[in-house]
Amino acid sequence: MDLVLGGILLLLFSPLLLLCWAVVRLTSPGPTLHWSERVGKDNRLFDMPKFRTMRVNTPQVATHLLQRPERYLTPIGALLRKTSLDELPQLVSVWRGDLSLVGPRPALFNQHDLVALRTRYGVHRLVPGITGWAQVNGRDELEIPIKVQYDAEYMQEQSPSFDLKILMLTLWRVLKAEGVQH
Repeated sequence: MDLVLGGILLLLFSPLLLLCWAVVRLTSPGPTLHWSERVGKDNRLFDMPKFRTMRVNTPQVATHLLQRPERYLTPIGALLRKTSLDELPQLVSVWRGDLSLVGPRPALFNQHDLVALRTRYGVHRLVPGITGWAQVNGRDELEIPIKVQYDAEYMQEQSPSFDLKILMLTLWRVLKAEGVQH
């Protein structure tokens, strides 16, 4: 399902990918893509692409850990984050097998508390996703234990119909810009 649906989405969104690429390139100095080191299946590290929404040399921590994160945003960064367009390059990671469309959102390499709790509950055995059950139930607003509880629920209930439900809820949450930290 990931390869077929991911490929279709990549083709459908290619004009939007090119537009975002151009806008990021024109509005701030530095690379267009930010390669974020993430924790994948079985706690293996991989590099995940996103359109760059933060200025070059922003500390590599979760956004909520930055003091006044808005000062690090590029001119187009807030819009890309609010609309989740910064996530579009991750469709390439789906094709590479590093990501699934649905699964636990991959932790940053330095989110040791999240990685340890996911490992404790066996969630680390799943391929991480562009979206997931925790994402549609609070996204950036969730505390780590609650996030892992949702990840564990997903692991227990995982099915094509549940994945489809999560994809539909993701679309709804993105359209409403719910739970996004800027």
